[in-house]
Amino acid sequence: MIAADVSKALAAVADPDSVAAKQRFFRTGPGEYGEGDRFLGVSVPDQRRVARSYKALPLNEVRTLLTTGAHEERLTALFILVLKFAEAELREEIVDLYLTQTAFVNNWDLVDSSAYQLLGEWLVDRDRTVLDRLAGSESLWERRIAIIATFAFIRRDDPEWTLRIADKLVDDRHDLIHKAVGWMLREVGNRDRDAEVRWLVRHQRTMPRTMLRYAIEKFAPAERRAFLAGEGPGGVSAGAFAEP
Repeated sequence: MIAADVSKALAAVADPDSVAAKQRFFRTGPGEYGEGDRFLGVSVPDQRRVARSYKALPLNEVRTLLTTGAHEERLTALFILVLKFAEAELREEIVDLYLTQTAFVNNWDLVDSSAYQLLGEWLVDRDRTVLDRLAGSESLWERRIAIIATFAFIRRDDPEWTLRIADKLVDDRHDLIHKAVGWMLREVGNRDRDAEVRWLVRHQRTMPRTMLRYAIEKFAPAERRAFLAGEGPGGVSAGAFAEP
């Protein structure tokens, strides 16, 4: 079983007519965040099916698939890594591979399908300072990995590192970071509304509007209006809003 076998399996279910639409959706034009990426035209459900069929692919072959493949081949490689990680074998090797090949985890779907499932889960009971390094990276994708990885902690009612990384990224200039931070703040609020509100009170007047809108998406209309207006000295008080 080698990487080329996975590539053949993906090619067999590819729809070339969908490639142009995927290239537009994932912004592959000149100067866009996905510039130059190649697509085969394989749906995500088909990629997941192929990944399940090849979850025994040796780790060095997964690396080959990740580092040399088209977009769907890279995403399938990440799906395979997640499947392998779930079986609790080679976890350290998988995370090492992930951290050394972040240059190929280079679009939002690749990050969101792997960051918390691999790196986040690995760091649940370990030193998490690697996230500080990633959050300070010049790489858009490493910064997104840093915040999305914290979803693994949020799911365990542990928002500390999400808020810590959000502090580091609150002034980020890229829209994909604004959306990711806002999403993770919203997930914090789903479990601990007070923790989210306290963070928003500190940042609501200066944080990017997209980030704020994502973070308050599930708030009541009056709450959303108050936050968007930046009401009160330094913002609304953390105890101003009742749970919905």
